[in-house]
Amino acid sequence: MIGYEKCELCPRRCRVNRHVAVGFCGQSDKIRIARAALHLWEEPCISIGNGSGAVFFSGCTLRCCFCQNHEISHEGKGYTVSTDELAEIFLRLQSEGAENINLVSPTPFVPSIIEALNMVRDELNIPVVYNCGGFESVETIRALEGYVDIYLPDVKYFSDEYAEEYSGCADGYFETAISAVREMQKQVGKPRFDENGKLLKGVIVRHMVLPTLRKDSMAVLKSLRENFEPDEILLSLMCQYVPMYRATTKEKYKKSTVVCRRLNITACLITSEGSGLMGTRRREVLPTSASCRSFLGAMNWRKEHETRI
Repeated sequence: MIGYEKCELCPRRCRVNRHVAVGFCGQSDKIRIARAALHLWEEPCISIGNGSGAVFFSGCTLRCCFCQNHEISHEGKGYTVSTDELAEIFLRLQSEGAENINLVSPTPFVPSIIEALNMVRDELNIPVVYNCGGFESVETIRALEGYVDIYLPDVKYFSDEYAEEYSGCADGYFETAISAVREMQKQVGKPRFDENGKLLKGVIVRHMVLPTLRKDSMAVLKSLRENFEPDEILLSLMCQYVPMYRATTKEKYKKSTVVCRRLNITACLITSEGSGLMGTRRREVLPTSASCRSFLGAMNWRKEHETRI
């Protein structure tokens, strides 16, 4: 039974009683969110149509020095909502046309999120996305079985040294992350799309190629290929490092895409260099397997989305 007393929701296992204090994530047992609105700039198969109904939670289990949302994740920016109010937010986003409920950095509040989802189980009829940093406890992911349709985790590093230096993670980052992804995939199975290319079920693993860490990216890609068959997960390969002008060079990023092809990673969304945080000017998919043709079909965004970038 997961909960806030002696908190072990994430692999930090800080064991803080969050009813009376804050945990490693910087949060108590009171739900805090920074934003809840339609969001057009996730992967196309998630944002296709009206956009994703994103709920940005405050706090984080990681300490990434390059975090794009540091005001929310590190500094705790946000406001408090009750479980009832969170449930109402889910229904409001659905009524506004959200294609899914996108839980962004939700790990610190999983018990409350489960409670809120239980409140609206009979009314909520769109997929639930668990959008996380990948540094997850298998026990917490198991508690989400039946509540989450799409998992969207990061796998940031293969090297424990880099994980410690850039995200403050103790030894075993990659094995912790890959174990969580295995559980996610076990729960939701292979990717499933609707006729318009919208993802209904599945796992998308995100990996951002960081400056000077090309070899680490190669190791991440190879290990993902060793752990999963090409049609079991989708891969989103990103280059939008922040600050933008320090991002990895185009040549290093292109080498990473070449490795994807050589490893027969066929469900890979590739963002163009220079893409902003809120969208991409051009995207490419490596769709050689039949199961991924819907992933390619999801690239047909409405033209007005492109003009906003």
